[in-house]
Amino acid sequence: MTETKESKPSSPYNRIYPEWFDGKHLNEVLFCSEFLRDHPMKSINGAFFTTEGRITDENKLRKEVYDRIKPYFTQGITKRVTALIDTMRMECYSPDLPLHHDRIHVKNGTLFLDGHFTPDKDYCRNRLPVSYNPNAPKPEKWLRFLSELLESDDILTLQEFMGYCFIPSTKGQKMLLLIGKGGEGKSRIGLVLRSLLGANMNTGSIAKVETSPFARADLEHELLLLDDDMKLEALPQTNNIKAIITAELPMDLERKGQQSYQGDLYVRFIGLGNGTLQSLYDRSVGFFRRQIILTTKDKPADRIDDPYIAEKMCAEAEGIFLWAIEGLHRLMANSYRFTVSRRAEENMEAAIR
Repeated sequence: MTETKESKPSSPYNRIYPEWFDGKHLNEVLFCSEFLRDHPMKSINGAFFTTEGRITDENKLRKEVYDRIKPYFTQGITKRVTALIDTMRMECYSPDLPLHHDRIHVKNGTLFLDGHFTPDKDYCRNRLPVSYNPNAPKPEKWLRFLSELLESDDILTLQEFMGYCFIPSTKGQKMLLLIGKGGEGKSRIGLVLRSLLGANMNTGSIAKVETSPFARADLEHELLLLDDDMKLEALPQTNNIKAIITAELPMDLERKGQQSYQGDLYVRFIGLGNGTLQSLYDRSVGFFRRQIILTTKDKPADRIDDPYIAEKMCAEAEGIFLWAIEGLHRLMANSYRFTVSRRAEENMEAAIR
């Protein structure tokens, strides 16, 4: 019986490497070119965009880069990943993407507001996580919830404002406040909006927009800021809020440790709370004129709350989307003037007083 020699491991110099690695050094340009062929992206003001919209979780991108290079390095990988991400920003740099007011980028394609739908997807700043389904059933649970929360003419206002949040526009020049005594269920609206807007919506404090120098930059590329527990303390100033609500030109944005830059803001504000926004020093009518204040119905004493109502309504997201689109069409047909009930007008007059 003949003995066979045990095969020796091949030399690392005989391994087949990717074109961006020669066995010792990593070519950042070649790596980024290969990565972008596999994952097409554009970089605008430091943020990455794909045909699915903005990449909001950059850690996921970092993990993909890490997985590609880790077979070839055992030290300094974190620094290499950071350097490659920065190089990639320059490699796929692009001017600003256009802001289209005539279409909505949805999960399964592009819906044009003239009624035309195509499954094609273009690069966009915002893509909604909800699909367009013209045959979606009527959102019965959502409509029943609203009928218990608001008067019928105020429901029209909410319908228009939700549709308004689907497009990157500030032509309405309003923010929406829903005020109640508590326990009415108005915070469920925020959960439904999350199912429609996904990562295109921020939850935070409207007051922080005035008090933090970096808050405006956090709102870049966002469609909505929802404050589901508005503070009752008067705002020290209102300049930023008023400027954002009516923004038509690029604004100065500042991120911590970075040079300020000009960026487009088209975020809308919805505030939920037990009282209206007040200002310490701004007594101008302009601050209040930018608000639509809706008051909720009182909670019936004998009502038994359903702890799963939010999940049930979110399951109707495709139908709620069609309902909100009806509101957007009505708003646009009325030259971006919202349907405002006499009750809401009285709320604003009371806030001014």
